[in-house]
Amino acid sequence: MYVAYGYAINNTRQVFLATEVRFADRFFSRLRGLLATTRKEFSDGRGLWIHPSKGVHMFGMRYAIDAVYLDHEQKVIHIEAGLRPWRVGAIRKEAEGVLELPAGSVERTGTQVGDQVAIGEMS
Repeated sequence: MYVAYGYAINNTRQVFLATEVRFADRFFSRLRGLLATTRKEFSDGRGLWIHPSKGVHMFGMRYAIDAVYLDHEQKVIHIEAGLRPWRVGAIRKEAEGVLELPAGSVERTGTQVGDQVAIGEMS
């Protein structure tokens, strides 16, 4: 089951990146990430905010994702669009976290390096 805890908005483009974001902010939740999920479970509108994180891996994954790397001001500093299973994403020392989104989300929203993102919690 997919449980939503927050949302992610690209403020620069005035578009939602995800309306249902899970937070992976503890060791085991960051380690697990999206493992054992299906593409159907991680559909459009969903996301995973991995924080802190300097990069991601796709070992054990069964589908591609978009990975949006954010700095401490939640500015986009790197994008891995269509990151495929069994690959390793870039490591960015200035990254504070990585927002994982369904493949195609970056293109659909027009998200680019330099965009300002807001990640918020549901109350």
